Amino acid sequence: MLGAHYRVWQNGKERKSGFRSFVVSGEMENKRAALVTGGTRGIGNAIARRFAADGWNVAISGRTLESVRTALAAFQKDGLGVEGKSADSRKEDDVRELVEFASERFGRLDVLVNNAGIGDFEEITRLDPKDFREVVETNLFGPFYGIHFAAPVMKKNGGGFIVNIGSLASVNAFAGGCAYNASKFGLLGLSDSAMLDLRPDGIRVAIVMPGSVATGFAGGQADGDSWKLSAEDVAQAVADLVRYPERAIPSRIEIRPSRPPRK
Repeated sequence: MLGAHYRVWQNGKERKSGFRSFVVSGEMENKRAALVTGGTRGIGNAIARRFAADGWNVAISGRTLESVRTALAAFQKDGLGVEGKSADSRKEDDVRELVEFASERFGRLDVLVNNAGIGDFEEITRLDPKDFREVVETNLFGPFYGIHFAAPVMKKNGGGFIVNIGSLASVNAFAGGCAYNASKFGLLGLSDSAMLDLRPDGIRVAIVMPGSVATGFAGGQADGDSWKLSAEDVAQAVADLVRYPERAIPSRIEIRPSRPPRK
């Protein structure tokens, strides 16, 4: 497992984080490496934690430097070595620099998890166009940028795995979800198309589509959320997915709570 030290970067410059930096070693370069966007909280945090606990080199991103520093301090407290860089998934240059950061830091990139996402839920005539744009740029443009920049790195490694975190909202529309549905329906199409484009190069692409997850994403957690999926359930699916035999691509994974309340 990695040591507990890390570096935090912002806008291409290293910033002090209060902990010593890693020294690149042959051991680090030989480990499998994963980059998880939106890894500071929720599902992304659980996925990054699972990869780190399994002995992977792991890098995460968050929209703000402070969110990255807070998440990395929690990993460090638990003895998990994770590195991080602030990046806004809506910005092409941020995502390019993020992929460069992870691949240069670890000497390779085996897995990219496009997890960063937001939701703005409002009836279509009341939703501000700028909010619609922000949701689509984060949830759809961000994964496109990630795939676009990570795939050439993975080709040099001889292959890799790209996992997009979608939602059952990728296939099921709901009232008040025009922005979220549009972004997640689009992400499903992006995933399927990228899978067809990249599989000849040994790069597998899949989308994981969870149902209700108790992360507080859409309005906060409640006492009656125990029936919902946990972030760790989704992390388990991702961990299993990237270890799937190389001859096969489970390209669409739907995950539902096993015992939802009766309606």
